[in-house]
Amino acid sequence: MNQTLAVWLLIALALVSANLPFLTERVFAVLPWKRDGAVAVKPFWVRLFEVLVFYAIVGALGFAFESALGNRFSQTWEFYAITLSLYLVLAYPGFVYRYLFKRHPRLLT
Repeated sequence: MNQTLAVWLLIALALVSANLPFLTERVFAVLPWKRDGAVAVKPFWVRLFEVLVFYAIVGALGFAFESALGNRFSQTWEFYAITLSLYLVLAYPGFVYRYLFKRHPRLLT
């Protein structure tokens, strides 16, 4: 795999994984969220936790790509602050879809 493909693959994976918690009611897109034995809507804190876990997974995959393609560079806290901010920006379309779009009830005709 060349460097350009690795970068684009990582960006695409980050975009999908950042929006996934907002597009599905399943925890990590696998397990249904249940409350009192019935399927329920996931609360915001679960979605935020999923975003942070997916950020860690994508970051680990990025470090694996970096190690496979050349030397791995050590990073300081600024790197993680910036990449987390960018990851949250990538998650914004899913957040808007879930919480800010006004859903109009369908009119029966």
